[in-house]
Amino acid sequence: MKTKKVLFITQEMVPFVPETPKSHMGRFLPQRIQEAGHEIRTFTPKWGIINERRNQLHEVIRLSGMNLIIDDTDHPLIIKVASIPQARMQIYFIDNDDYFMRRKMATDDAGEEYGDNGERAIFFARGVLETVKKLLWVPDVIHCYGWISALAPLYIKKAYADEPSFRDTKVVFSASSAELKKDFGKHTSKCIPFKNAKATDLADVIKTKFGYNDLQKLAIKFSDGVVLDDAKVSKSVIKYAEDRGIPVLPYQGDDFAQAYSDFYENL
Repeated sequence: MKTKKVLFITQEMVPFVPETPKSHMGRFLPQRIQEAGHEIRTFTPKWGIINERRNQLHEVIRLSGMNLIIDDTDHPLIIKVASIPQARMQIYFIDNDDYFMRRKMATDDAGEEYGDNGERAIFFARGVLETVKKLLWVPDVIHCYGWISALAPLYIKKAYADEPSFRDTKVVFSASSAELKKDFGKHTSKCIPFKNAKATDLADVIKTKFGYNDLQKLAIKFSDGVVLDDAKVSKSVIKYAEDRGIPVLPYQGDDFAQAYSDFYENL
């Protein structure tokens, strides 16, 4: 089997955040794919709950410093790194004072979803792709995992389609049962367009509302393959992928590594 370069754009991973099914998968999927002989890079948000000192994060000055404009406002992009020595993995973190510092993941201390989660997803996706360009590393496969990564497929296939780093890349998106309940709203829809990612690219998916499954469908629309992350993914989301002729890998449970590796290989 040919060695592939696989980029993981993942929502969360242990040991940096508490253990959940998603943070467990975010941690061990890249490791298992690396152990299968592939070359990997992994990006995740620098959520405010991550203890930088304990996890030995440090800023990469040569990668930081770019401003990303969202809704006519400049947002500085900060890149940090840490390692998981036992897995021989280096992790890149996307940080920003407005979107991540001193803030939890999707919800605040009271359990309320942040009203700017849509903007946070925009910043994260664009921040990852800009950083990968700077690394001069060309992935064969990009696996997007979690709601915070769901706008990356659109940007890869439209805004960055002519970039050498992404021109021939295959994109995989992990669909899951709903994590968020709040509508992302018209403001998010207005902020998403960037370069060749146009409002018209959203029109058939985002109509009167922009809910969690609409976000997933938007990701699927610009993906080359879909993985079911759990057994309760919305039937409408699965049907959307099947109707578009996009390969769907059923939920694999704990024994996922070989199936995922084969799925990447066959795209």
